[in-house]
Amino acid sequence: MSPDHLAVLVEGTPPEDKARPISDVVARIVKLNCGLRDFWSASHGWAPQDAADLMSKSRLDRQASLSSSLRHWLEVPSDSFEDGDLILGWANLGSLIEGTVKLFLAVYYQDYKNDLDNLKQTQAWHAKKEKLLDPDVLRLEVLIDYLETAQLFATDELALCRFVQDRRNAIHAFKDRPIGSGSELYAAMRSYLGMLRSTNSRLPYPDEGHHPTEC
Repeated sequence: MSPDHLAVLVEGTPPEDKARPISDVVARIVKLNCGLRDFWSASHGWAPQDAADLMSKSRLDRQASLSSSLRHWLEVPSDSFEDGDLILGWANLGSLIEGTVKLFLAVYYQDYKNDLDNLKQTQAWHAKKEKLLDPDVLRLEVLIDYLETAQLFATDELALCRFVQDRRNAIHAFKDRPIGSGSELYAAMRSYLGMLRSTNSRLPYPDEGHHPTEC
């Protein structure tokens, strides 16, 4: 892992997450995303109506399932991954990051809709039709551009998003793209746990009993 890649992936990662076995990291990701699915897929009566409608049609169940799929990349040593393993691993993690960002924007859908100045600086605004696009239809690249423009996520989280997005694009395998290494994929999983934990902490809940936990 090159020094610049290492800096992108570990910046802001708590020491305890760096020290965890990767199986524990994945287990915590699974538990958090299952908790988010359970609460936000049935949030009518708590979230504003249009936000609840948006989340009820979102596939948060697949977000939870994709979290469980991370276990596939623990079955062989990280230094023994085939290129195909890495490509699919980045696609798996990239889909999770995309879903986490979309959930955040869906929960704060009213704020998103009112943020026209920032939306119009990105492709989240359809210039020809002069209308905003809902977060559930946006590509990850556009989501990251909007988060950065609106300064909604921390610098290290945005760096993680762009790093994973770049490697996720290797799924279009005919074109040569960087796919990194197994150790980078594991480091990115650790960083994603921190991003997921932080995002969850910023979401509103009726009380502590409804707040998803990781252990």
